[in-house]
Amino acid sequence: MLFRFCLYGFLKNQQYYDLFIMLAFREKGLSFMMIGLLFGFREICINLMEIPTGAIADVLGRRRAMIASFLAYIAAFAIFGMSDRVWLLFPAMLAFSIGEAFRTGTHKAIIFDWLNREGRDGEKTAIYGKTRSWSKLGSAVSVLIAAAMVYISDSYEVIFLACIVPYVLNVVNFMGYPAYLDGEHTGSKSIGAILRVLWRSLHESFRRREVRRLLIEATGFEGIYKSVKDYIQPLIQTAALGLPILAAIGGRQKTALLIAPVGFALYLLSSFAARHAGGFARASGGEKKASWLIWVIDFAAFAAIVVGVLTGVFAIAIAAFIVLAVLQNLWRPMLISRLADRTDGKQMATVLSIESQGKSLFAAAICPLLGWIVDGLSADIRLWPVGAFGCAVAAIMLVTGWRRKKNAIQGGRSA
Repeated sequence: MLFRFCLYGFLKNQQYYDLFIMLAFREKGLSFMMIGLLFGFREICINLMEIPTGAIADVLGRRRAMIASFLAYIAAFAIFGMSDRVWLLFPAMLAFSIGEAFRTGTHKAIIFDWLNREGRDGEKTAIYGKTRSWSKLGSAVSVLIAAAMVYISDSYEVIFLACIVPYVLNVVNFMGYPAYLDGEHTGSKSIGAILRVLWRSLHESFRRREVRRLLIEATGFEGIYKSVKDYIQPLIQTAALGLPILAAIGGRQKTALLIAPVGFALYLLSSFAARHAGGFARASGGEKKASWLIWVIDFAAFAAIVVGVLTGVFAIAIAAFIVLAVLQNLWRPMLISRLADRTDGKQMATVLSIESQGKSLFAAAICPLLGWIVDGLSADIRLWPVGAFGCAVAAIMLVTGWRRKKNAIQGGRSA
């Protein structure tokens, strides 16, 4: 099963559009604000469907939810690849959102269920880190394939259609999962049963202070990362257009040639980070201390983006984006492990869907606003607000976390 879990991540991350999607939309004539609205629409759709689909996965069967998810993705890729009208991008995003809503939290719940049955609960961070590292290795391979396709075809549309093949293969992979990983079906498959699972998970998530804090941290950390990560694409494009060594080739091909090594390094380092998340946590003195350290580095990386853009040294900003990707892949396995330790396993998919809903709602609010601000600035410095937004979120989390820790210490002394 570990092979199948790793294969799932590798195939899922054959997302050839990932480091080109903003450029593809810009080529279709969309402003940064319109792209932000499109991304915001995606996040709102995910937000509306996230918790119900997580509950459906818990009640009706997780394998079936994963298969439905990937069929929705395939429909989205087909529309993205073949559409030449902007309005068609919205139904494509809706289909993509359905895929995200059914997938988010569900496969993690499958992994943790399997670990529980195998008596390997203590390996949550290590095993999830390993599967995530294969996901990022898949991303490293995919960016090379995508760059080659863009360079050869001089088009961005082909990268969407090419995603269909590995996603069909993943549907086949799911069919080989054992039936018991659908989860326990102790209750009715009625709407009432789904709503009861949903209510118990919501109550559990917000009643317990530690779980509530983790969900808030996840919203801040991953919400801002989701909102800004695609801005590395126009940053790389700007840097590529300014390289005299690439003067003889076209704009899309220049960008593809620079995205290939940058994207490969980003995903390879992310894979390494995910694989060693458990070791990083142990070396830092535990997952809680490691998370605090990650917030500190996160603030510094966003500050570096501001400095790199304002000084015109784009290499600094690009390197900072790579650091952010590495941090996100150290953070994610630890967050999932910490949530799993504090949550009823039967409600895990729903609680993880709540976590994902929080960051989706955050991103839905930030994406259009950030795009509007970027559109209003001159081209050479317009990306500095990307770093400023990240610095603000990291600073808030560091300050509130420090105050919470201080109050806990004072409360312990007074007791």
